[in-house]
Amino acid sequence: MIRPIPFIPIFLISLLLWVPSIDAEVLQVDSDSDGKMDQWHHLSGDNKIIKVEYDKNGDYKIDQVDIFERKELPVKVEFDRNFDGIMDQRQVYNADGTLQRVEKDSQFSGKLDLREYFGADNQVASVEIDVNKDGKVDTWQTFSKLGKRTNAKYDENHNGSIDRWEIFDKTESLKEARFDTSGNGKPDQFQYFTGPTQLNKVEFDTNGNEKIDRWEFFDSLGHLERVELDNNHDGKIDIVKRK
Repeated sequence: MIRPIPFIPIFLISLLLWVPSIDAEVLQVDSDSDGKMDQWHHLSGDNKIIKVEYDKNGDYKIDQVDIFERKELPVKVEFDRNFDGIMDQRQVYNADGTLQRVEKDSQFSGKLDLREYFGADNQVASVEIDVNKDGKVDTWQTFSKLGKRTNAKYDENHNGSIDRWEIFDKTESLKEARFDTSGNGKPDQFQYFTGPTQLNKVEFDTNGNEKIDRWEFFDSLGHLERVELDNNHDGKIDIVKRK
């Protein structure tokens, strides 16, 4: 899970130069007194902060931009984490300065493929991921206030419809997985787990009537030990097969 990068507070130190423009000015700052400008404070005509740009590694390229839009606190901060000249992380803030969401190019592919949304307690509440980087979210995860994943859903074939759902317990161990194998948007296979990965039972809706008509039971070693069938779909088990 990604972690937000804190924005750098503005400290106007002794060496300041300004470059005037028609409607605004830019204060150039050498924050570490090495003779190189590494901060640029863009001010509006009425002396409100518009944005602050930083060169944090001294390569003469902007690698962080704090956008204020004339407010006291930044509304958005952008980062170039690998210093290649391309911004690859964006943090959006609420009006009170708390973090709203983080958008990130997790693989430095040039595309923002991961978003984290934060709650009032500054904990991650949900995550969206674009696994195949086609510009569409295909993985969604939700988290408890303790930071534990509670649910996840996936569009595994990238057709715009959810086809897998997962439910986790308080320890983030998988409890249940549901699958849409027919492509109608509804789960028709249900897998139940005991412990982190131990498959216990699988239920099937083989005819798409949203009723279970096949049950498979597994032993503690994961071996299939029993199958129960409702072949005529009347809601009653009429065949039991033991392995």
